[in-house]
Amino acid sequence: MRGMSIHQSAFPVLAFRSCAPSRAFTIMDQNRDGFIDKNDLRDTFAALGADPEETILNAFKVFDPEGKGILKKEFVTEMLTTQADRFTPEEMEQMFTAFPPDVAGNLDYKNLVHIITHGEEKDQE
Repeated sequence: MRGMSIHQSAFPVLAFRSCAPSRAFTIMDQNRDGFIDKNDLRDTFAALGADPEETILNAFKVFDPEGKGILKKEFVTEMLTTQADRFTPEEMEQMFTAFPPDVAGNLDYKNLVHIITHGEEKDQE
């Protein structure tokens, strides 16, 4: 494992992934336990005056101009393995194990964000 990591029972690698110790990780690890968990995320967003659910949803919406709430697994994989701080194949596998796409290969990012910010699956409407 590289450096500090997300607590395995907390959230997927999509939200915040394993990385070398950095200022951003240190700022987000509010309780200084070496893990970023749900409470750390809430505290960080509260300190920034931001709504965590809205902030993360807006990041996904950049890639979903039609606002469907889903993204193709292949597209998510391509974006996360080729852009900026690239995810490893192991990190992608971890994310899709925690949040598997549907049979059509779609990742329900609205549900994913709900779980990240509330810790439980959203009831289907």
